[in-house]
Amino acid sequence: MTHSGSDDEPDFPGLGEAPSPRTPAGAGHSRPAAKHHDGHRDRLRERFSDAGPTALADYELLELILFRTIPRRDVKPIAKTLIARFGSLAEVLNAPPRRLMEVPGVKDAVALDIAIVAAVNQRAMRSAVKSREVLSSWAAVLDYCKAAMAYETREQFRILFLDRKNALIADEVQGTGTVDHTPVYPREVVKRALELSATAIILVHNHPTFPKSSPSITFKHAKTLASNPVFALA
Repeated sequence: MTHSGSDDEPDFPGLGEAPSPRTPAGAGHSRPAAKHHDGHRDRLRERFSDAGPTALADYELLELILFRTIPRRDVKPIAKTLIARFGSLAEVLNAPPRRLMEVPGVKDAVALDIAIVAAVNQRAMRSAVKSREVLSSWAAVLDYCKAAMAYETREQFRILFLDRKNALIADEVQGTGTVDHTPVYPREVVKRALELSATAIILVHNHPTFPKSSPSITFKHAKTLASNPVFALA
């Protein structure tokens, strides 16, 4: 009986061939090598946990925030760029989201996280002011006002209304102006103070031209209000 194939070739492909070496399990699917920033994240968290925030530079604290929303990327360059662009950690936290997103690598989620941190910080400072006598904790008042309005891009006129024990009743922005001016209306100030039964008020406004300075009460505003008969009688 004859066959069409050659005597040197098997009838079935592969038959009689030497078996190919068995591929070890997992070969061809090796895990990618760990990147340098993976270990950096662990080390930074460990330093914060062991030594506290004072052991970290401002950009490193910002990195800890960025870790949440940028899980697989080295965020140190982003953190440093943000601080270089805005001037300080405080100014980064208080920057408008649209400006934050001008920095490469900063998307909606990152800008939102930064805004949340800033809001929590302001709320904590406000609660610290509200829980004690304002005039006996002037430093806390200044810290709160700076966090709340020093980094606004337009001037604000803010009023802190106090009760007879100098505790905070309300904190309200009564007017928002331009980059170098905001109007003050004594009638409206008095009207709102009476509505809240306030016995004292603190008037504050910011200077957007100098964002790193503390908010202050200008002599011009104080003079305007002092000339009002209601304030003169008080």
